[in-house]
Amino acid sequence: MAHSSSDPTPVGIKIGSTRTVVATPDGRSIDTDTTLTCLAEYEDVLSGEQHAIFGQQAVDEYPESVEFMLRTGLPEDERRTKETARFFERIVTANDLDPNSVVVYAIPAVNNEAGIDNLGTVIESTPIGDRLIRGYPESLCGSIPAFGRQLAAIGRVFISINLGSTNIGACGYQRGKQLVRFTTGSIAGNEVDRWIANNIEEETQGRVNVDESTAREYKENHGALDDFEPFTDAIQQPGGGTHEFTINRSVVDAIDRYVENAVETIADEFLPQLANDHMKIYKHALGEPIVLNGGMASIPGLVTTFEERLGRKLQHDIDVIAPETPETAAARGALQIAEQFVNQDWFYAADDQTP
Repeated sequence: MAHSSSDPTPVGIKIGSTRTVVATPDGRSIDTDTTLTCLAEYEDVLSGEQHAIFGQQAVDEYPESVEFMLRTGLPEDERRTKETARFFERIVTANDLDPNSVVVYAIPAVNNEAGIDNLGTVIESTPIGDRLIRGYPESLCGSIPAFGRQLAAIGRVFISINLGSTNIGACGYQRGKQLVRFTTGSIAGNEVDRWIANNIEEETQGRVNVDESTAREYKENHGALDDFEPFTDAIQQPGGGTHEFTINRSVVDAIDRYVENAVETIADEFLPQLANDHMKIYKHALGEPIVLNGGMASIPGLVTTFEERLGRKLQHDIDVIAPETPETAAARGALQIAEQFVNQDWFYAADDQTP
């Protein structure tokens, strides 16, 4: 189907508790922009006015007061909705996103209808998405890149597990339809950061204390379950000088604990629920690849370890896969859906409410 220059631009968005990702087409490839979902407010020393900075700059310049406004995964109240809207408006401006666009955004697996509505309000408050704005489950969006560029996931029966910063979500899909949705906040990527910080204090016998932002950086830069190597860092000591320390097990032990807990939760809670409600689908899905997505799935060796432990727990041969760069997969999958809307002319003008 031929398209004119007036056709809308497809855009995929994931506003996450830790990172926000915007995906746009770049020729035959996809361009992704990733920003930490946080802000820090400060007072201008000359005017006395309140200002805010966002993303990595906020973390670097105001580590003690930076706020990740979506720690629960969604903007829960009016204040967080306004903060998220301010943040996302900056994202739209920084990426020069086209108002003449079809926008698809990923919806976190959190049982909070008010928060989901607030997330939609955040997207709709910006100038983008004049032609269409739609939200789809994050676990579906994140699984799409794992099965290729042609939306093959929409035509499959499979299990998707999202290992996010604020919770673990799992879902059975039957040709794009959610069969069973499971979510728990008892295991979260953010919790791993706290475990790492505690482990470091214990490993160094109390000589080193790191904040959770530093622990997160250790996790992302050094975390690995297949080929972990000890690393060295240094802190400033009171009175001058630095103290150099080496981390041996603190990071990998926290990640290993996370995987063990995640496997137990999926095997003991989600899969029995799926089997009870849809036994035939359950049996079929175990013979298909299980998709891991979300930020924790990007840790080297985690997917293989998860597969081995879940298979052993179930006493069943299973195949676990993950999309390339799982931390951006939900936005890229959302973009693929948006591209389908554009290619099929399934969009409408702002003054025409009929797709």
